[in-house]
Amino acid sequence: MAVTASGRRIRKRKLKAEINVVPYIDVMLVLLIIFMITTPLLNLGTDIKLPNSKAKALSTPKEPVVVSIYTNGDYGLMVEHVNKPVTGPQLQQELGAIHRNNPEAVVLVRGDRDASYQSVMAGIDLINAAGVDKVSLISQPVGTGKQ
Repeated sequence: MAVTASGRRIRKRKLKAEINVVPYIDVMLVLLIIFMITTPLLNLGTDIKLPNSKAKALSTPKEPVVVSIYTNGDYGLMVEHVNKPVTGPQLQQELGAIHRNNPEAVVLVRGDRDASYQSVMAGIDLINAAGVDKVSLISQPVGTGKQ
């Protein structure tokens, strides 16, 4: 230790080699709260009025690939619970890639009840052109109350 002219000792401070993680924890907690609040607000699906049917339900695959056909003839593709609008060529291209990765993949078609039969058939033709052979239609069970 060093001594001053008045006889006092001067202590030298040692540097600490520690990381202060308190600011990182604060930021993490703020982000956690933000994500907890915003996640329920996300709209993962779209409203489609499915036609009624007395058909028996089939077992659905764990990760279904769902093609939505809207009233105006537009398409939507839902993979892993994310629905995004696509054009006809994009639909064919993405379904072709899915079929190449998983040849056993089943494609479910959600056609709006007000969509024309021609637009639903055009969508199924695009699915078949992508190489997918297993196509199923989704309908609303009779008497569920949704109209």
